[in-house]
Formats: sequence, structure tokens, C-alpha cells
Amino acid sequence: MTTSRDWQPRPITPADIGTAPTAAGLVEHLEGNTELGKELTAAMALLYTGFDVQPDEIEPIMDLLLPRRLAYVHGNSPRTKVGSNLYTSTEYPAEFTISMHNELSYASSWPTRLVFYCHTAAETGGATPLVDAARWLEALDPEVREAFRGGVRYSQNLHGGRGLGKSWQDTFETTDRATVDAFLTESGAEWQWQPDGSLRITSVRPATIRHPETGQEVWFNQSDQWHPAALGDTTAAALAQIMPAEELPQSVTFADGRPIPDDYVIQIRDRGLAEAVDVNWKRGDVLVFDNIAVAHGRRSFTGARRVLVAMCD
Repeated sequence: MTTSRDWQPRPITPADIGTAPTAAGLVEHLEGNTELGKELTAAMALLYTGFDVQPDEIEPIMDLLLPRRLAYVHGNSPRTKVGSNLYTSTEYPAEFTISMHNELSYASSWPTRLVFYCHTAAETGGATPLVDAARWLEALDPEVREAFRGGVRYSQNLHGGRGLGKSWQDTFETTDRATVDAFLTESGAEWQWQPDGSLRITSVRPATIRHPETGQEVWFNQSDQWHPAALGDTTAAALAQIMPAEELPQSVTFADGRPIPDDYVIQIRDRGLAEAVDVNWKRGDVLVFDNIAVAHGRRSFTGARRVLVAMCD
């Protein structure tokens, strides 16, 4: 397989747009930019760098980039809410790389646009890799692409307050079971409340979708992240060896229930990362990207790192 990385996020500096190297300069540019949607569809990712955006200045920028900011409901990544639908990007341990994924691709609906803000850059590493999701699909062997044509089945076990993984309360940002029931009914999932207060959810989703603007088919699922064979976390991988898949916090099969071969998900994980290009953060950088056209991840790092995320439909 030939690896090609000619696509890159489009960098935008104060000099590029003729404005002051400040958050106020970036706000002024965004307020007057009526072509942002078209620019983002064409470029897939835009990196605003050199504006020295401070933590108390990011909210107005988020509002302009994300006109309908969403809550991170049904998200499976560990993160903390720090503002108005503003979250830490992940709290997964620093020593592990997070493989490529489109945000909430396992859900019935997903954000179309994400914004990352670099509050604190890592001492070493910590880049956010991005991959053209159409290229990721093309990079997979024909056998793998064909095997996933029928879609995938995701299963989650969300505890009720104590246990492995996330609780259903954190996942859905509520303590009201009726609210969760309504959400899952609308999503088309199957679910069951367990006697111990936990919640089991099963959802069948597509493995690929077509971009609503370009019509391009893209890889759009998290089969590798939900499969024990592709886990980079050694503790989680060891746990998967001693627990049946149906008892793990999350697991995945083909849509018809057949197991997904280990070598398939390892190929998916590795080729997504191999095709990715890294965004190496500088404090104050702001990255906006199309969540359907582009998948993202995180490189391992040392030192303090704080990147915030928000999303919109």
C-alpha cells in the first residue's frame, strides 16, 4: 500500500487575513466571513494560528465557528465539561495514542463540525492527527471494505454509579431514566435496564456514509476502538482477555452479530494512523474541521496538555 499525505489542514494566520494577531482580530474576521461553510467544505479543516487566543477569549470564537453548540450526550470518551457545551477533548492516559475516529459515528446523529482549542501544549508529543476519511476508506483492503458493507453492531454496558467505564448518568448528562429512554427511542437503539442499575445498549449503524455536500463515501465507524484486539491500553486489553465481550463496557460485531476478525480492526486502526497528518499544537491555536470528511485522534505525550473541544450539528 502506498501512503500519501498531500492533504493538510489549511493554516490561517493574522497576516493571511490582514487582521491583528489577537483573539479580537480573529473574532472580527469570523464576524465578517460569510463563506466559512464553503471554505470548510473545500479545505475540510482550518487551523487558526498566531492569534494568541487566551482561555477567557475562546467562547466568542466558539460561538462564531459553532452556531448551534451541542452537548456531548452519548459520548464514550472520558472528558469534563468546563463551559457551555465546552469539554476537555479527552482524559485518556497520556501514554496512549488514541486512534482515528469521527466523533459520535456510533450514534444515530453526530456533529457535523468540531472545534479544538489549545489551552496548554504538551511538553513533547500530543499532536492531534487528522485523516481524510475518504482516503482512509480507500487505504483498506477490498476484503475489509466489503466485509463491512452491512454495517456494525455496537454494544455498551453503562454502570449506574460504580463499575468499569462510564456511567449512564455521565454518558447522557442526566439522572432521569425517562430522559434516557426518550433519547434511545429516538435513536433507534435497543436497550435494557439491568437489576443492578446499569444500562445495556445495542445499536446497528453503517460502516460508511456519504458526505452531504460532496457525496463522497467516507469510512465512518468506530469498530476498531470498540474491539478488544485494537485496544492500545494494556489494562483494557488484559481485561478483555478475562471477560466475555458482552460484559465489557463496550464491544462491537458485524451488524448480523458475526465477530469481526482481529486482523481487520488492527488494519483499520493502523492504516488510519498511517494516513494521518499531525496538527502540532501551539498555545492559543484554534482548529475547526468537518467531522464527516475528517477523522481525528491523539498522539501520546508528556507533560501537561489541555485541549478543549466543542461541536455543532
